[in-house]
Formats: sequence, structure tokens, C-alpha cells
Amino acid sequence: MFRRKLLTLGGLATTYVLMASTPVVPVKRARFNVDSVLNLEQVVVTATRTPKTLKDVPVVTQVIGLDDIQRSDATNIQDLLTNELPGLEFSYAMSQETALNMNGVSGNAILFLVDGERLAGETMDNIDYNRLDLNNIGRVEIVKGAASALYGANAVGGVVNLISRENTEPWTVNLNSRYFSTGNNWRNGIRMSFNQGQWNSQTCFQQTRVNTVRLTDAFDTKSNLQNIWGGCTINLKERLTYRLSDRLRFIARGSYFNRHSKRSNYMDIYKDYSTGLRLLYNFSKGGSFELSYAYDQYDKARYVNRIRTNDHDYSNRQHVVHTLLNLPFNRNILTVGADYLNDYLTTYQFKNNEAKRQQSYDAFVQFDYNPTQWFNMVASVRNDYFSASHSDATTARLAAMLKLPGFSIRSSYAGGFRAPSLKEMYMNFDMAGIMMIYGNENLKPERSNNYNISFEHYGQTKGWLDGSYSMTLLGYCNKYNNRITTTDFPGDDKDNAGEKYCNDDGVTIYGVDFNAKYHTKSGLGTGIAYNYLHASANSITSQFSQPRPHSMTWHLDYEKLFAKDYRLSSSISGRYLSRPHSKGETSNAYSIWRFSLALQMKKAYRITTIVDNLFNYIPKTYYWNSPATKGTSLSIGLSIDVDKI
Repeated sequence: MFRRKLLTLGGLATTYVLMASTPVVPVKRARFNVDSVLNLEQVVVTATRTPKTLKDVPVVTQVIGLDDIQRSDATNIQDLLTNELPGLEFSYAMSQETALNMNGVSGNAILFLVDGERLAGETMDNIDYNRLDLNNIGRVEIVKGAASALYGANAVGGVVNLISRENTEPWTVNLNSRYFSTGNNWRNGIRMSFNQGQWNSQTCFQQTRVNTVRLTDAFDTKSNLQNIWGGCTINLKERLTYRLSDRLRFIARGSYFNRHSKRSNYMDIYKDYSTGLRLLYNFSKGGSFELSYAYDQYDKARYVNRIRTNDHDYSNRQHVVHTLLNLPFNRNILTVGADYLNDYLTTYQFKNNEAKRQQSYDAFVQFDYNPTQWFNMVASVRNDYFSASHSDATTARLAAMLKLPGFSIRSSYAGGFRAPSLKEMYMNFDMAGIMMIYGNENLKPERSNNYNISFEHYGQTKGWLDGSYSMTLLGYCNKYNNRITTTDFPGDDKDNAGEKYCNDDGVTIYGVDFNAKYHTKSGLGTGIAYNYLHASANSITSQFSQPRPHSMTWHLDYEKLFAKDYRLSSSISGRYLSRPHSKGETSNAYSIWRFSLALQMKKAYRITTIVDNLFNYIPKTYYWNSPATKGTSLSIGLSIDVDKI
């Protein structure tokens, strides 16, 4: 017998099919259920590219849900992940661009997606995280470890997928604003949706403005940062869905991004234009087919006295065609897919600002094997080819899950790779007369082998603290080969000496993640997450961001419903980061706490107050990876759901 359920997940839709030899008998559930309280029944798609509940995914996946996003009142993905994940740190790099270190892996080895789509453009090997605002995001799915067997290049150390909200109401309008005392920071946004017959529209706009923040005086020669430059950011997004029938849908999307970064004597402007069209078809007997096209263009330019200088022009344009087919049979699912990517880059870091192009092709297959209700195995293999380097890479993943009452064991092997980028192959850049940086057309793809095993236990408690809990312990090991980095390059004479991209022997990283959550029926909740990391080399990423062996996040929440239409939520949370592995000039260990208080009134109004850096931590010296704080700060946010007034 077939039982079908149509799932709509941030623009991804498929049909989940369950075949059974006996009729499905309705099960009466208790009002309080451990799965729903701990988010274990949340359907996720990133780990296997097929919809599964969180408790049934054989690959360890972390979900930051809508409640967590609202509680943090974060502006973009950087703010959110910093407060939620240990083993992760955002820091500043040259020109005050943002650099990421996640479990010892730099930003160019972590693949960021929006509804499963890649992003163009990078600075200091990182995408522009300001593009990833949260105004229309319903949840964030994080898969740590290699995932190249499903996602290809750059999924060496993990995948972070932002899934858009889905609204089924006839219409919604949300107005939101936040004031942040540091830098006189204002964030204003509007989110709208409507459903009319076969049409569904999702529109959102967000603007942020921040003034320059002076951290220390110019005479502080030890600090890498004296000021945090201000500016303005605009994000505009539209997604339009047309449902031709119950089985066939078309989704069109478009977005515009503009960021001004104001410096002492110049201004950098970053722009992005993105569009796409997706076809989704669900077969009558289960299974689904997806075909999509995406275009993304990311540009950078520098202005002095409002005049474009043309000496920092940059443009990256990507065309992506993607297809995916899910075929369920018996209790299993076969998934096959293919992608084509056309990558164009012109940059001031190339000789004479010339343009370079690359095409890549890939195909992958995955078999989701479910012989019983208590055992699941997923096997994937993929091959990618890159025209510029004339290289290909084959990656595989094998993951298995054993489920027992209240207990799960997951184990997996996954291969990862990162093809050399156009910048790394063709760079010819004079870095302010200090030295030259040269590309290398003979670079090999960066490879990784990831092994992990996890143990999860969840259950319920009774008595005066009647509630539910979950605990997860994950051990992992990442072995990196042919890691792409730079080395000294003597050149023909002292005038053209500098550094050149190369492959080194790689590093080995291993560590432990521990996560525990507890919620009571009375509204009390708590959670703690800890990460231990060890690396075989002192320098894993760059001079700007080095891994820290110990890190931790925690939170204690309480929620109370007053009368009929008033709900009060409070939370105290924090994060701790130990001193980095690296020697020399670097930041010390530190912890930062925050307190938040939110009042929900008549389901339409939400007022959020946050006191950040509660105990007034101020670094003695501002290094690249020091927290850019001047002490305790206050933010106040207001959200109004106009349709619920």
C-alpha cells in the first residue's frame, strides 16, 4: 500500500512514499511528545536530498528552527551561527571582510546554500555573509563533515542550507525593526505573502544601517583593528510559485543585494543579482522530478569621492542547471542527479583585469536502503569534471543508522573535495607594493576523508520537572590531502618575489561534539553544546582565523503564557572560546553572555530586548579574531504581524 505526503520545503518539493504490507493504523499520541518538543519530527532535506524527519536521518544534522531565529533576533547568518554553534568562529580579515573557521576548516571549504542553490562571489575565500539575511528564513540546516558526494566542490567541511519560510495563509504582512546601541545600528524589514488560487508569492525587504565604531585609538600599534567601518545593506527577495496541478509546480525567484562599506577615504560597493526558475513534478505512484536553472552575479567596485576608481573591479557570474530524480520502491529510494556550472570571473587580482571562464559537469547517484524500521543505510557516489584544470574528482559517502527505543547510533564515511578556483589558478596580484601573489594552473583538487560516529539518547522525565531531553555525542576525524595554500615564491628577481598557490601535504583534524537539551512542560528549557578540536598543524586556515581547541555555547530559557493573548519569553545564553592553537599574536580565551526578554501580545506584536555582552568583556588588544565589542550593548526589536491584528 502506498501512503503519500507532499512536502514543501523552502522551494523544494518531493513525494515521500512509504510502502507497507499491513494497513496503517492511526496511533493516538499523548498531548506531550518528546519528538515534537525536541524538534525530532522536523523534516530536513540537506543531508540526503530527500525529505526525512530529523530523528531518521543517518547523517548527523543540526537544525536551527524558527523559534531559535526569533529568540536570537539575528540580522544575518553570521549573527545566528555565532550564538548557536560551538567550534565555529567568524573573524575579520584584510579590508575588514569576514572570515570563517568551522571545526578547523576555512570558509572556502564550507558550502553555503539558499534553498539548495549555490552563491557566487567571494572575498578572502569567503562568500559575502551579509547576503544571507534571515528575514524570510524558516530554518537553517547544518551538516558537519564532507558532503561532496551530494553537493560537489566546496562541501569539504560541511554544508549550511538556509530554508525559506512557507506561508499557507491567504495573506500575511510582517513589519519588523531593531535598534542596536553599538554603532547606532538600525535594521528595518518587511515580509509579505499571499495565496490566490494557483499562485503563491513571498516577498521580503531588509535594510540595515550602522555607523563606524571606534574600538581603540590610532596609537594602539598592537591591535589589528582600530575601527569597525559602518555602512548600509539592502536585501530584496521575491519568490513566485504557480501550481499548474497537484503534481506540477513552477517556482520563479529573484533577489537584489547592495552593500556600501564606508571607509576613511573611500567606499566599497558590493552588489548581487540573482534569479532562477524551478520545475517540480510528483509522479502518481510516488517519486519526484526536479529541473532548475539559476543565475547569480556578484560585483565589487571602489569609489573615492564618489568617483569609481576601476582599480578594484570584480565580477563573478554563474549559470547553473540542475536536475534531480527520486524513485521510491519498496521501502527504499533511488536518487540520481546532474549539474552543469558555467563560471565567469574578472577581477583586479588578474593580470590586466582579464576574464577567466570554467565549466564543470557532474553526475551523482544515491541509494537509500531501509530493510527494517530500525536500520537505515545510505550510499552515494559522484563524479565532477572541471574544464580549467582538466581535472575530475570522484567522491563517495556511506552512512548507516541503527535505531533502538530512545537510542540511535549513526556512523559514516564521506569524501570531500574542492577544485582550485579561478582565482587560485590565475591570480597575478600586486598587494599594495608589499609582495606579489601568483596563481598556479597546475593545482590539484583539495581532497578530504571524513569519518564520524555518534550516539544519541532521548527520552522523557516525570515528576515536578515533567519534560523531555536529548543528548548527542559525536566523534569525527577529517584527513585533508593536497590542501591548497600559498608558499614563498622567489621569482626571477627581487621585484617580483612573493607567494604562489600550491598543494601541501595536508592536515588531520579530529574532535568531539557534545549536545544536550532539556525541556519541561512548564516552559523551562536548557541546552549546552561543547566542541573539542585537535589539529595536526598549527595553521589550518590563515593568519586571520585559527582554530580553538575548546568552545562551548549554552542557554537557559523560560516561557510563560499570561491570560489569553500574552506570552513572556526570557533567555540567558553565552559562548566560550579558548585560546587558539596558533602561537604568537592572537586573541585570548573569552566568554560572552547575553540576556533576552520577549513579549508576545495578541499574536500580532512581539517586542524583543537583548542585553549583549552582559558582563562587559573588552579585549585588551583587538586582533583579527578578537570579539569586536566595546562592552555591554542593548538592542530593542519590534515585530508586527499586520494580518493578525
